[in-house]
Amino acid sequence: MEEEKKEMTFSELINAIAEGKGISRDSVLAALKEAMETSYIKFLKGGDDAIVEAKIIEEEDGSVHATLCQKKKIVKEVEDDYLEISKEDAKEDAETTIAHLEEEIDYLKRPRGEEKKEKEDLKYLLALVKEEKKNIKLNNFYSIYCPLNELTKLTAVSIRTILRNKIGEAERVALYDIYKDHIGEMLTGIVERSDEKGVAIKVGRTVIELNKKDMIGDEYFKPGETIKVYIQEVKSVDVDGVKKGPQIEVTRSSEGFLKRLFEEEIHEIYEGVVIIKGVARIAGLRSKVAVYSTKEDIDPTGACIGQGGSRIQKIVAQLGNSHEKEKIDIIPYSEDPSLYIAESLRPAQVVGVAIKPETEEEGKSAIAVVKDDQYYVALGKKNANIRLAKRLTGYSIEIYEEQKALDDGIEYESIEDIRARVEEDKRAKERVNYAERSLRLAEEREALRQAEEQEKAALAAEEEVEETPVVEETPIVVAKQPVTKVKPGKILDEVEPLAEPEPVKEPEPEVKVEVKTTTSLDELEKSLNTKTEKKVETGKKHSVKKEEKRPRKISEKEIAHEKPLEPLMNTMPIYTEEELAEVEAEEENEADYYNEEDENLEYEYNDEYDDDLR
Repeated sequence: MEEEKKEMTFSELINAIAEGKGISRDSVLAALKEAMETSYIKFLKGGDDAIVEAKIIEEEDGSVHATLCQKKKIVKEVEDDYLEISKEDAKEDAETTIAHLEEEIDYLKRPRGEEKKEKEDLKYLLALVKEEKKNIKLNNFYSIYCPLNELTKLTAVSIRTILRNKIGEAERVALYDIYKDHIGEMLTGIVERSDEKGVAIKVGRTVIELNKKDMIGDEYFKPGETIKVYIQEVKSVDVDGVKKGPQIEVTRSSEGFLKRLFEEEIHEIYEGVVIIKGVARIAGLRSKVAVYSTKEDIDPTGACIGQGGSRIQKIVAQLGNSHEKEKIDIIPYSEDPSLYIAESLRPAQVVGVAIKPETEEEGKSAIAVVKDDQYYVALGKKNANIRLAKRLTGYSIEIYEEQKALDDGIEYESIEDIRARVEEDKRAKERVNYAERSLRLAEEREALRQAEEQEKAALAAEEEVEETPVVEETPIVVAKQPVTKVKPGKILDEVEPLAEPEPVKEPEPEVKVEVKTTTSLDELEKSLNTKTEKKVETGKKHSVKKEEKRPRKISEKEIAHEKPLEPLMNTMPIYTEEELAEVEAEEENEADYYNEEDENLEYEYNDEYDDDLR
């Protein structure tokens, strides 16, 4: 457990250094190896040209082995014994070292604590020396291993000092790799020191110097205050081939610093609705910012100024704590140079502008005519206004008073004509853009329509190519008799009615009716008279119940026409002549069945029955 704790402590120590300095674990191990090699060269005291090698090996079980050796080249004749060795001397040194290590290991028979770890290191070193003995050949390098416990305390102190310097150098390299990709961005730090030379700012793990010339006017800061700076440049400093870390140049007086403040405070600029087209600045005195809106319904200058100047005031408040605040002019950008020059000279009122022909000597130049009382306003304090206008527009501007321009006969375009022309050009451009957009939309619709038609044609072609399924044909049964196709509605009209057969007369059998009664004739007649009187009194019609009716007698005529049905043939369902005759006979029978005599049947039956009784 004690050994495992020590090994974990070494690994945890390497990880803690890496995390604390912001560098990788491999960088810490590389710095440790380099520190060991440099200190061992000093330990040998033979010169800086010695070839040494340090190794730190971490096993899978967590154990760590550190080795340190000097490499000498095996040659026949040794000229420099500090760098070379003979084959015989190499074998002798290997045998001597092996014997010494075996003696040390044998001495530590039952090691405890630190001795156990020392014995493991000796065994590991013994295996390396034995392997080195096998590779003793001419022109090879022979490694002379040095146990770490044989190093002096002075060497250990040297390793620690060099390791600290190497880790600091690795930290500076890591910082350079971090900040080199952040040029042009804003940083926020804490003031550690402030004096007449500048301000020391703590940002993360590093300290950045802000020079006095890069500050805004006569602003000042106290230790512990929060400060914003703009990364202007990041350089890698090398001294005699040794990297001394990055040189991070920060500023608060550049145009980039002001631009970043606008992006932080005005969300229209951050979202890209309002675009900053140009910035000209004299830190602590005056700045001009040209803005442009990508949407017609948004005023770019109004978006930057804010309601009651609220937005611009927040930006000005961050431009230092000088006694005299820096002024900011928001300029609407225009592609027309005359109008852009006139707007850039704000707050001066420009009467007109004349653009001169461009030459190689003067470049782009123009004349701006202002009112007589606006001349010094156009120049500005310390000529700041005219200088910023030149930077912003890229034109060399010469200012004339209105009366002086008239006396010198200078021809210029009035500001009213400039605005009208720009507005007309804008409308013409909008019409052209609208026509181009309409044409583009029409082309896109036509392309979409053609694509849909091609897709439909391709689908139709695929359907035609597909094989149709094969259907097995069933044999058709031909009827033996010829069949005449007649429309069903004309069958009864075209077929001639059959002659009605004469009924066969048969002798009617004599029916003998025997009436047996238990009552006398007088009683029966009396009962009948009583029923007749009741029927007259009630006025109801005498009727016999349906269940009491006698079954209808089937006539001989109906019997004669009943014939068995013929089997159906495998032909079309068309009536034959016999069937038509049968249909007509049934219709006649139905007519006979439902006649007037049938309605009075029950009354006739009652009369016959009464006659028989009498």
